[in-house]
Amino acid sequence: MPRTLITGGAGFLGSHLCDRFISEGHEVICMDNLSTGSMENISHLLGLPSFRFIHYDVTQFVYVEGPLDYILHFASPASPIDYLKLPIQTLKVGSLGTHKTLGLAKAKNARFLIASTSETYGDPAEHPQKETYWGNVNPIGIRGVYDEAKRFAEALTMAYHRYHAVDTRIIRIFNTYGERMRIHDGRAIPAFMSQALRSEPITVFGDGSQTRSVCYVSDLIEGIYRLLMSDYNLPVNIGNPDEVTMLQLAEEILAMVPESKSKITFEALPEDDPKIRQPDITLAKALLGWEPKVPRSEGLKRTLKYFRQAVSAEQAATSVGA
Repeated sequence: MPRTLITGGAGFLGSHLCDRFISEGHEVICMDNLSTGSMENISHLLGLPSFRFIHYDVTQFVYVEGPLDYILHFASPASPIDYLKLPIQTLKVGSLGTHKTLGLAKAKNARFLIASTSETYGDPAEHPQKETYWGNVNPIGIRGVYDEAKRFAEALTMAYHRYHAVDTRIIRIFNTYGERMRIHDGRAIPAFMSQALRSEPITVFGDGSQTRSVCYVSDLIEGIYRLLMSDYNLPVNIGNPDEVTMLQLAEEILAMVPESKSKITFEALPEDDPKIRQPDITLAKALLGWEPKVPRSEGLKRTLKYFRQAVSAEQAATSVGA
């Protein structure tokens, strides 16, 4: 039975990875300090003989008893609302956390995968973005704490690969959505869905013309698994090239909640907010035989079902507390 460590394993993506690797017959060690993750995301796994949870901050020295075959480093705040509130912690988990987990991979002779991001491209001057594009990032802007943490993590990962011969993988994740995102995550789809379900104003930043390319979580997890099992060491984009404006996305979600009394409102565009975002997935197709399968309409439908339950539970808890 392969042994796999997943840092940030109680988070949105991490918990789905725990599910996938257990289904593939791995023993999974989930490590998370719960700063943005939740035990609810992994509650269904607790008690399984193939699953173990460790409450720990990976910016400290990381040790896991016994052999390890794979390490996936997904620990990090990932939404602007989180990394703007936790800027130093975000920089530390991208730098110190990556250093500690790479050191563990070296010691255990484990294959290592770092979760990087499309944010390494910044506000791109190339469209769509290929892995060869170096990016357009403001290192001292408010988003720089996340962008530069991930860029440093990529550089450190390649240094360990070249100097210490650690078997490494780098995935650049584009906007992903699905079940287990937090209601107050701050990203567009959770915000639009929770606002529509509460009949609150749906807040679109700028004029809504900025674009994102959103990928349903099951497609992303498949891409991650295929990349980990490949023999490719350089960065690979994994995302859905189906580009949509934020205004269009808000309108689609509002139309899915017919009982909502919400109206779309507009607020100032945040500093350094990227105007366009679309992955070039030519490499992923050729290298991994991967491309997204779940259309946006279906992915949003599945996600909305989850958010209906989450918002109802939150409203019920609030009324009991009152």
